[in-house]
This record gives sequence, C-alpha cells and structure tokens, in this order.
Amino acid sequence: MRVRIWFSSALTCLFAAGCAADTSPTDAAPSPSPSASAPASQAPQRLGKVKLVDVAEAAQPVGMAVREGDDALYVIEQEGRVVKVTDGKAEPVLDLVSLTGSGGERGLLGIAFSPDGKRLYLYHTAKDGKIVLAEYPVGADGAIDASARRVVLQQPHPRTNHNGGQLAFGPDGHLYLGLGDGGGGGDPDRTGQDLGTWLGKILRIDPTASGGKPYSVPEDNPFVGKRKAKPEIWAYGLRNPWRFSFDAETGDLWIGDVGQDKWEEVNFQPGDSKGGENYGWSAREGSHAFHSEEPVGVEPVHEYALRENGQCSVIGGHVYRGSAIPGLTGRYVFADFCAGWVKAFTRDGGDPVTLLSNVNSVSAFGVDVSGELYVLSLNGTVQRLAPA
Repeated sequence: MRVRIWFSSALTCLFAAGCAADTSPTDAAPSPSPSASAPASQAPQRLGKVKLVDVAEAAQPVGMAVREGDDALYVIEQEGRVVKVTDGKAEPVLDLVSLTGSGGERGLLGIAFSPDGKRLYLYHTAKDGKIVLAEYPVGADGAIDASARRVVLQQPHPRTNHNGGQLAFGPDGHLYLGLGDGGGGGDPDRTGQDLGTWLGKILRIDPTASGGKPYSVPEDNPFVGKRKAKPEIWAYGLRNPWRFSFDAETGDLWIGDVGQDKWEEVNFQPGDSKGGENYGWSAREGSHAFHSEEPVGVEPVHEYALRENGQCSVIGGHVYRGSAIPGLTGRYVFADFCAGWVKAFTRDGGDPVTLLSNVNSVSAFGVDVSGELYVLSLNGTVQRLAPA
C-alpha cells in the first residue's frame, strides 16, 4: 500500500486561498454573515459527540465515489490513481499518472459513476494543464476498462491554479462539473461573470455519446439558445467550486466556493431550481464588494472570514442522510483545510456547530451507499464520521 504522509507547500495551494499572487482591491469592513431564509426539511435532533474512525490509507486522496450495487469506496489520489477500498484495504484499479499533470492545484481531481454504475467519469488536468473529462466503461464485476477511455470534453486552462474538479450526477441523472475561474489572483480574465466561457462555472451535460458528438446538452439548461452564452452552463459567478454535492433527500445543491483573500463561502441552490444562478464572483467576494460595490447575484447561505483562527479555504461537504448519527440528519457538514475544524449547520439559521476541531488537511468528503459520511485528508487517511 502506498502511503505518503508528507505534502509540499505547493500542494497546500490546492485548497489555500492566498497562494496565487493577489492584487485585488481592498474590501469593505466585515459585516455579519447573511442569514438563510428557507427552513430545513425537518428540525434536526440534538447533536451528540462524533469522532473519526480510520477506514483506509491512500496517497494524497482528494475525492471519493461509490457505485450502484457495489459496497466498495473508490478513492482518487491526486497524482493520478483510482484505488478501490474494501475491508480497509486500498487496491489500485486504474492508473492515469502518465496522462495527468499533478502538483500544486493540478492532478486527478474528480470522480463520479453513472447512476447505473456502468460508466466511470474522471476529471483531471493533462500534462499541458488542460482540463479533461474522461469516461471509462465498468463491467458488471466492477472492472474498469482502461483501454476504452473516451474523452468527453476538454478545456484549456491558462494558469496552474483554480482548476475546480468536482463531478456529481444530479437527481435528474445529468452530470454536473465545476470549473474554476482560470486562476491568478482577482479573476484577471473576468471569467466569473462571462457566460461565453466554461471557466468559473458549473456545467450540466448528458455525458453519453450521441449523434456523433461526445456529449449532449440538456434542452432545459438555462442558457440554451441564449446569444453569446455557452449552453452547457448551469450556474456561474464561481471562483473555485472545489467541492459541491446534492442533498440525497431534497435534491438541493450545496457549493463550497474557495474565496480570494477575505471570505470563504457556501452557496445553495434549491432542488426545484431551473438553473442560471449567479453566485457573484468576481463582482463580489461572498456578500462583499470586490469588483462591484452593488449586490450581484445570489448571496451565500454561509460565509466566514479568512485569516482568523488559521482559516484558509472552505472544503465543501454533504448534507448528512445516514443513520449512524441521528442528530446530524439534515445538517450540512463542511470543513476548512488549514484551520482543522469540521462544522455543520442547517438553512434555518444560526451559527455552525463545531463537530471536530483538529482534523489535518481535509481535502474532501464522501458518502457511501448507506449515506454515511467520510473525511479524506491529504495526510493519507480515509476516515468515517461516527458517534463518539
């Protein structure tokens, strides 16, 4: 088993907001975080103590997915490998190292299985920095056919940082993927508000080949037929949506968007949305002025200040829908990469509750087939959240 406990300062930039050169304007004085208006689906029970239980080890794990009809956990390592975790053992099942440019914020960054479990989708940066979405057939026994790799889409990327990387199939069966704004400090290319580029967006596609094309665009996407707008775009105004997820019960979309130098934010899209939401970047950083003094788009449901208590970068998580921790049901669980805390909150307002306070280098969260929540750390661990 390959276990790498070290990681470089460059790798830390995969999540830390202040690594790129920053010439952004100063912000207005801090104001209170905006309160959420819509209630959760049900009032959560009293939350007891929780702990992390070791499940497996992997080399710099940055994402996790599960497959229909398969109890294994599939974990991606940033360097370019997919490992299958069964009974605490991590077995390599696919190697993309030769195709992947890794280090810093680049690498194998996203994983998702089609709803029927027959296709695997991976999001990685190529050796030249280009973003690639690739498809692999998966056999009934879970075997991944590396020889049948098919590139679904590609996006040139001008800089090394802000590559995004999240993949998730929504309740509608379509694939959602998040791309960062193209990197640099302060959105130098102004991609966040530009509907003519995929950068700084969440896309929504049907990734299966059709009609001689590598993928198709759902007809009900919000910008289909709109002049100078990319039809694949589902939501925009995002800086680096490192991790987002759908609530398994409500279909709501929760987005952890890494901030510039003052604010980290969690954004929300209701399950009945028709898409098209603008989350503000780079006109705004969170609910605060950046390139615009005027409010723009949808404000975050939660934000917190950078640089306080060692905070540096939000790691988006999941709404808990498992059964092992009843008091956590309906709460959105997320983390900060540098500060080491894991917190939870609901949309009915109130400050997040701290679940854990010293978890090292959280890189991502994952959910198994039973809805239980996992925490991945760059120090090489895959752990499950459990009652203490």
